[in-house]
Amino acid sequence: MPLVQTLRDDMTAAWRAGDVDRRNTLRLLIAALDYARIAAGHDLTDPEAIAALQREARQRRDSIEQYRAGGRDDLVAHEQSELDLITSYLPADLTDEELADLVRAAIAEAGATGPSDLGKVMGPLMKRVAGRAEGGRVNALVREMLASPA
Repeated sequence: MPLVQTLRDDMTAAWRAGDVDRRNTLRLLIAALDYARIAAGHDLTDPEAIAALQREARQRRDSIEQYRAGGRDDLVAHEQSELDLITSYLPADLTDEELADLVRAAIAEAGATGPSDLGKVMGPLMKRVAGRAEGGRVNALVREMLASPA
């Protein structure tokens, strides 16, 4: 079943169960996916829907950081509950070992020898890890491996 339909079914179930917080969060996610569908000009594929959910998760993480800095623990808890729900629909993140293996393989395939080859490695690598690792995390590991001698 497509991810978009799963979200719609889960929202209906939350509505019937009287779970207002879950229902409202799922409504927001469905709206975000609808905006992404309109922007794409076609029905979203699961990878496109996952990318949209990842944007929503990133927004929640940024909000949590800002609310913590402002001492708004009540808003931190609300955003964290939304983030937990969003991540339940995302694929599991790669472990550090799995990511390191993929980075090593991408470096070898690209024939990268130093930090100047970052672009050669990142493009193909991000296609492989799509939805399973944040770009910043991948970029930091690639930079680290390219900077250190093998």
